[in-house]
Amino acid sequence: MKHITSRDNPQVKALRRLAQDHLAYRKAGQFWLEGDHLCRAALDRGVRPVQAVLSESFYAEQAQYWASLCDPMLVLPDALFATLSGLESPARMGFVVALPAQEQVLPGATTVVLDRLQDAGNVGAILRCASAFGYRQVLAIKGTAALWSPKVLRAGMGAHFGLHLVESVDLAAVAALQLPVLTTSSHEGPLLHELLRQKALPRVCAWVFGHEGQGVSDELMALADQKVRIAQPGGEESLNVATAAAICLHASATAFD
Repeated sequence: MKHITSRDNPQVKALRRLAQDHLAYRKAGQFWLEGDHLCRAALDRGVRPVQAVLSESFYAEQAQYWASLCDPMLVLPDALFATLSGLESPARMGFVVALPAQEQVLPGATTVVLDRLQDAGNVGAILRCASAFGYRQVLAIKGTAALWSPKVLRAGMGAHFGLHLVESVDLAAVAALQLPVLTTSSHEGPLLHELLRQKALPRVCAWVFGHEGQGVSDELMALADQKVRIAQPGGEESLNVATAAAICLHASATAFD
């Protein structure tokens, strides 16, 4: 166990950058997981930390469980640990984890494409949906919120570790998927539930979800094999993109059941 008490310690400064700068992981080649739920989710998927960081109070309670994960374990006073966190109620432990090597796009794999989504909560929620509904791959078009940033990781609740994630892809990568490409639209295409009733919704496909304000880009719309509308009998102008994604991904995942 290594005990650090100074907020100016170089290791503490490096941890603070990882925990608070949404792009720091790209330069460091490591990312920060905060909280025992996320850390356990990573462990369950076979991920092992480069460094486990515990507050003193958490170490006193659970040192025996976490001690075998890496050596040495870093222990900080609770007040110092709290300076790392971007949360209003900081967790009392976290992991530093090596960033996976940039993956290659997998042609033929069930895929979700994120087109310049800005909100970290939306991105993380869609990753959870993709994992829950059996999608294998998520491609992030350049301009999408950083997939391994602390906020997206928290919103993803462990989904990252069950998905094949590729950042900063271009249109060519989407075109090369060799799958039907589906996009949502507020005014074009058949209704989703009608496609389900007609058994015309593909189970193996690539769903594209676009920017919260601008929607899917014209270039990606041009690649679509099918544009789909979601029925909104209540009359709202549009759905939150993560909500729309949940509806569409569930529909495809259960098509023909």
